[in-house]
Amino acid sequence: MSITIKTPDEIEKMRVAGRLAAEVLEMIEPFVKPGVTTDEINKICHDYIINEQDAIPAPLDYHGFPKSICTSVNHVVCHGIPNDKKLKNGDIINIDITVIKDGYHGDTSKMFYVGTAAPHAQRLCEITLECLYKGIALVKPGAQLGDIGHVIQHLAESNHYSVVREYCGHGIGKDFHEEPQVVHYGKPGTGFELQEGMCFTIEPMINAGKRHVKLLKRDGWTVETADKRLSAQWEHTLLVTADGCEVLTKRKDENF
Repeated sequence: MSITIKTPDEIEKMRVAGRLAAEVLEMIEPFVKPGVTTDEINKICHDYIINEQDAIPAPLDYHGFPKSICTSVNHVVCHGIPNDKKLKNGDIINIDITVIKDGYHGDTSKMFYVGTAAPHAQRLCEITLECLYKGIALVKPGAQLGDIGHVIQHLAESNHYSVVREYCGHGIGKDFHEEPQVVHYGKPGTGFELQEGMCFTIEPMINAGKRHVKLLKRDGWTVETADKRLSAQWEHTLLVTADGCEVLTKRKDENF
C-alpha cells in the first residue's frame, strides 16, 4: 500500500482546497428547497467553483461523470447524477463537492433537508453525522483504520441501521482517490496505522434498511439501496497531525 505523506507546502494547498469545498456547501444551502432541480443546484455550484473560486469541479468528466457535483436523493446512496427532476418537500439529499485548486483536492459532502423531512429521515441523517464525528475523533498517529471502521459500524448497527460496504473513504491529494481505502466497518486494532501528514476522507454511507446496494445500469454511476429505503452520507477530508487531526473541510457551523 503506497501512502503519500504530504509536505508542508502540500498541506497548505490541501487546506485551501478543503476550505473552498466547504464554502460551496455553505453557499448552496439556501437554494436547496422544494421545486428546485438537482440540475439547477449543479449549475449554481459549477458557476461558483469556476467563476468565484477560480477552481475546478473535480467530478466533471472524471471517468466520464457528466456533472460537476453528485446529488443523491432519498434512497440513492452515492454518485447520483444531477437531473431535471424537481426536489419535493420531505426529500433528503446528499450534495457531494470536490474542488481542485492548484492541483490539490478538497472533498466533502453534507445532507440537506428539502422543506421539512420526516422524523425518521432526520434521525438517519443525524446518526450518520454522529458516525462521521466519532470516526474523526479517533484519528491520530498510531490509530488504525479498523478502529475508525469499528466505531462507525457499532454506532450505526446499535441504532438498527446498516453500513454500506461497497464504497468507502480514501486517501486524497494530487489525485482524487489515493491509498488507503477507508472502510466504515471493521475490528479495532486492525488495518493500516495512521501517520502524521496523511490526508484521507471519512464518508460513511448508512442505510435505514439493509446494507445491500445496486448500481444502476442505465447510467453506470447511480448507486441505490436494494430495498429502496433511505440512505444518508456525510464526508470530510482530514489531515493527520502530530496529536490528532485537522478537518480540512470544516464548515462554519462545526466545532472541532
